[in-house]
Amino acid sequence: MALIDASDAAQWKTWVEPAGWKVIAPAPVAGANIDMRVQAVAAAVHEAVAAGVVDASRVYVVGRGDAAVTVFYAISRIPDLFAAGVALGGSPMPALETGRIFAVNFSNAPVLWASSGAGDSTLAEKMKSAGMNLEWRTLEGLTNTVVLQWLAAHSRDAYPAVADCETNSPTFASCYWLQPTKFDVNERNDVLPSTRVVGGAAAALDLGGFGYKPDDPGPGIQVSFLPEKYGGPLKMGDRIVEIEGKPVANAAAFREIMGRYKEEKPVIVMVQRGNKRERMETHVIVPRIDAAPTSRVQGKYEIDDKLVLIISRTVTEMRVTIPEQWVGSGLLWNGLAMEKIEKPGCILLTIDKELLHASDCK
Repeated sequence: MALIDASDAAQWKTWVEPAGWKVIAPAPVAGANIDMRVQAVAAAVHEAVAAGVVDASRVYVVGRGDAAVTVFYAISRIPDLFAAGVALGGSPMPALETGRIFAVNFSNAPVLWASSGAGDSTLAEKMKSAGMNLEWRTLEGLTNTVVLQWLAAHSRDAYPAVADCETNSPTFASCYWLQPTKFDVNERNDVLPSTRVVGGAAAALDLGGFGYKPDDPGPGIQVSFLPEKYGGPLKMGDRIVEIEGKPVANAAAFREIMGRYKEEKPVIVMVQRGNKRERMETHVIVPRIDAAPTSRVQGKYEIDDKLVLIISRTVTEMRVTIPEQWVGSGLLWNGLAMEKIEKPGCILLTIDKELLHASDCK
């Protein structure tokens, strides 16, 4: 099991090591953002696989509470690293609001999300309707044994017959046996639409980058995080209990209230600070999801036709790793053909002026 939040490692070890499972959790790095933390986990997994400590086909990403959101983020960023993921509690909404969650990246790496928040089942249905390979359950009655059995039912195939991934960053462009290496936004392909999953308007209060627990039972939401050198009006432990004269019941209600805002506007919020209430004038801000073009690559092995079929968007070069059983097949990339694959291993493919070039990877 791979953890993004190393602070939770001791609890996970207590749960899974008696069953023979191992926990991989790199040491936390001060100031590391979520992408850096995901990369640290990937490096730790690769190191463990190289050392023979873990089976590459049985690596799972898990998180609970505040760390549950990173399960969705990690799989969307590095879909070909994990066999599956489990998120216990929390909410995927902060991940959806980054604009970096792509449904196709979960095709071969499903997620079990167990939670008890108001509106969670509705959100899960929306995510599944968007194409995400997601299973939602209530937390009640969910045991460690059930979680381990669910994970054990999934394994990672290094050469799935269908590999399909989307990304907005060349840093996170690996897709099983496909690895795009050069990109050109002019190489559009409308056959492959974007599968970005957005959770709705990512409205926020302009009170600085404060954080709160997504399962806070209320009343209101308690400020549980403030950035270093924070200069805003909030203090740790404050509770935002009212917005525009309407009470905030809990964290789920807060997200619902913020989700109704479609435009920026001034608002008054009430903050509980100890035994006193503070009135604060602020604004609702509605960040715009980055709609810049993304890259998507889809590869299929047609066993009956002995054909490796690749379709891509905004990709001009990629590394394609061919297993022994595919040798002798033809290859077609965006309509350009390579007659026959002569040997297993890595092929460097380049599209240049509507010509397909192939060479051995260096």
